[in-house]
Amino acid sequence: MVLEKSISEWLNWYLEDNDLDSFVIGISGGIDSAVTSTLCAMTGKKTIVVTMPIHQNPDETDRGKNHIKWLKDNYENVEEYHIDLTDTYENMKQITPSLFHNNLSLANTRARIRMSTLYLIAGGSRGIVVGTGNKVEDFGVGFYTKYGDGGVDISPIADLMKSEVYQLGRDMGVIDSILKAAPTDGLWDDERTDEDQLGVSYDELEWAMNYGGVPYQEMSDREKHILEVYNKHRNANMHKMVDIPIYNNIKGNNK
Repeated sequence: MVLEKSISEWLNWYLEDNDLDSFVIGISGGIDSAVTSTLCAMTGKKTIVVTMPIHQNPDETDRGKNHIKWLKDNYENVEEYHIDLTDTYENMKQITPSLFHNNLSLANTRARIRMSTLYLIAGGSRGIVVGTGNKVEDFGVGFYTKYGDGGVDISPIADLMKSEVYQLGRDMGVIDSILKAAPTDGLWDDERTDEDQLGVSYDELEWAMNYGGVPYQEMSDREKHILEVYNKHRNANMHKMVDIPIYNNIKGNNK
């Protein structure tokens, strides 16, 4: 109970220090949002949880709703909202030029519509949008949408590896269906999992993040593959994980 208590107290301090009233969290039906929302609820402050399906697999939506039921059964300060954003997404597709539509741009659009929805709610409730990214996603491979699920005010689990998030979920009593579900970002019509997209498991990515410099020739073929996949994603997504470039008006051209 030490870690969850410490994170919850930190969340509570941040909200009070900024003279705000509520936490706003998007609920996906996955472990990260389940743990994050529970940590927020533990503060005793108003915790607004929102499901935002867009052509969603019903199993994902149901897991999210079941988590919210569990959350409300255990914490009186939880408010829930279910907002189907499918029509909003389809309208966005209709009014934008189709030549800019590809699988990735449309998947990221889903995440950004959800982000805008959470900020509307936060703005109307004197709240903050709470991030649900873990350390592997946020600082390892950059597996998130810039200004989508990466657009948040505070990140309580961003220094925890995925395995640590699962352990925290078990410690706090998160429901089994979430603990056992394959991680997915829910942005694709074909219901691909995170591992399908990344090409390796979270445990393997954690190994790569903690890679201690074993000589390449002493590594197994699988280890070499994992490291190559990790570096490929990290290099491709590094622009998300660093500050945006700012032209220095004093130094001039500082490439």
